[in-house]
Amino acid sequence: MKQFKVGVIGLGARGSWWTKDMLSEHEQIAVTAICDLYEDRLESVYKALEEKGKPIALCTKDYRELIESDEVDTVFVLSGWDNHFEASIYAMKCGKAVAVEVGGAYSVQQCFDLVKAYEETKTPFMMLENCCYGEIEMTVTDMVRRGLLGRVVHCDGGYCHEMRNALAGINRDRHYRGSEYMNRNCENYPTHEIGPIAKLLNIGNGNRFESLVSMSSKPQSMKEYLTELDHPLKDADWKQGDVFTTLIKCANGETVKIVLDTTLPRYYSRDFTVRGTKGMYEERTNSFYFDNDESHREKHHSWTSEWGNMDKYIEEYRHPLWKKAREDGLKGGHGGMDGLVLSAFLEALEKGTPMPIDVYDAASWMVITALSEQSVMLGSVPVTFPDFTGGKWKNKREPANSIYNLL
Repeated sequence: MKQFKVGVIGLGARGSWWTKDMLSEHEQIAVTAICDLYEDRLESVYKALEEKGKPIALCTKDYRELIESDEVDTVFVLSGWDNHFEASIYAMKCGKAVAVEVGGAYSVQQCFDLVKAYEETKTPFMMLENCCYGEIEMTVTDMVRRGLLGRVVHCDGGYCHEMRNALAGINRDRHYRGSEYMNRNCENYPTHEIGPIAKLLNIGNGNRFESLVSMSSKPQSMKEYLTELDHPLKDADWKQGDVFTTLIKCANGETVKIVLDTTLPRYYSRDFTVRGTKGMYEERTNSFYFDNDESHREKHHSWTSEWGNMDKYIEEYRHPLWKKAREDGLKGGHGGMDGLVLSAFLEALEKGTPMPIDVYDAASWMVITALSEQSVMLGSVPVTFPDFTGGKWKNKREPANSIYNLL
């Protein structure tokens, strides 16, 4: 079993958790270097690993120093969104394998630069989009592959997660997300919802996103919320609309709707919905509806709790990876998704096989942020997706012989 010398860039809440609880505990990983702009974060992680008997060779505030170090052969980019492209590109040019956390692009050119760096270096690169390894997402996708929902026509997804309290604490927590909401209005966090949908629709594998149009509500909620708290940021000018909606058209005719909904009172949801000619899955009601089920057809005018009985469907059609994961025991956060996406990266890295979420996936998903911003600024007009594959998306790829395969 190959061992990897891992350098971690970014030790905020997510990066610190990854490093202390996931990476340092993995049998194939030795965390050899860490990087963050803040001294206290460096000290916290260094001490935590030292107490585990796993001392770190390099602590630095300069991500380039970490990447260039002989102590590092694999780089985890877990920093703020504005550093993802720069650090990933530099790592690939230095021949260091890259695993990067999710986020959105600031420009179309960034995505082209990312793809160019990969194509010039062929350095392994993967986006750590854990939702692609969600149990429901993988199971429904597998059911689609078997034809159980017929031909898919439309999908919904969303990042629906109330974050007013988190945004109010941006100065305390030194979180980069606040500046995004103050300075931009876009689909700023698209990959949790679009990643699983893109895999289900074979984007980059015989299909592609062609165009999108976005529309934003007004930014009302943060102002009211902070005023009621008499918060220091109550007079800040928040640009991000409370509900931001994007519609996407695919080359094969499917449509996709994704929603960013993070500053109004609400429950958490990724709003994952798949509509096919033979049936549907809907996260909101946690149910399937099948056209060939007489009990469904008789009651099609109203939802019934009978459809919400997911157990029988999940037990029958559970994805093989999740069968194994439940037998072995779930590892990592977010219900086990983090452990699965990490294992997927390490297996591909060790075997030299294509990454399940590759650079073309990353570019096609992250560019939604930049394109949605353009669409809204131009008055909610359609904007064309670039083809980062240079036409290669038309050719169906052979699935990797791996339980982590997403094709």
